[in-house]
Amino acid sequence: MGKGDDESGEERPSQESGGSPEHCQTSHRRTHQRRDRLLSGLKDDARFLKNWASKPLTTGAVSPSGKALTERMAETVNTQSDLPVVELGPGTGAVTKALLKRGVKPQNLFAVEFNPDFCKLLRKRFPECNILQGDAYSLRKTLKDHGIDEAASIVSSLPLFTRPLADRIQLINTALSLMPKGGEFIQFSYALVPPVKISELPHGSELTSSPWIMLNLPPARVWRYKAT
Repeated sequence: MGKGDDESGEERPSQESGGSPEHCQTSHRRTHQRRDRLLSGLKDDARFLKNWASKPLTTGAVSPSGKALTERMAETVNTQSDLPVVELGPGTGAVTKALLKRGVKPQNLFAVEFNPDFCKLLRKRFPECNILQGDAYSLRKTLKDHGIDEAASIVSSLPLFTRPLADRIQLINTALSLMPKGGEFIQFSYALVPPVKISELPHGSELTSSPWIMLNLPPARVWRYKAT
């Protein structure tokens, strides 16, 4: 009998000819999953590029933040407090995903997004999270309109350097005033200097920065302003 034949003379599948049907199905499923992730990433890049081209001052990046950056942003977020975690400028949800992975409860995450197209996408991707269409630079009012007057942590992907210094100071100062002692306003940027120097903030705060995250394109740093 030849290899792959049984005693009845009928041909049966062999390991060398491709493996079991279950193995093939698993392999095909993984291939489809990788393809779907790639296509999703390309679509997000296209969304960012389109919005950046039409509104460069409200969409500060031409592509979503990379995994290394989003994980660094999420790593010190307070997941133990009953207070909400607020995300500013979530875009297509790269940081949102990292926050959920970090352990933030979906019902405790409030994401403030100005762009209505991104809001629609976020509600589809994260149906259990709270997606608020509003202006992050009017943070206190935007949150108060949804019954929020305090937050455990505030994580921002806003393009702060496209705004005047006075707007940046006002936003960070407001964010710090919304958090208890130890709460952090977390912001990434591609710049060499912080969005706001600690000396420019009337509200007492501490400022630290991460090393350059070279795996992100372009390389970025994470700035943490801590309420004291």
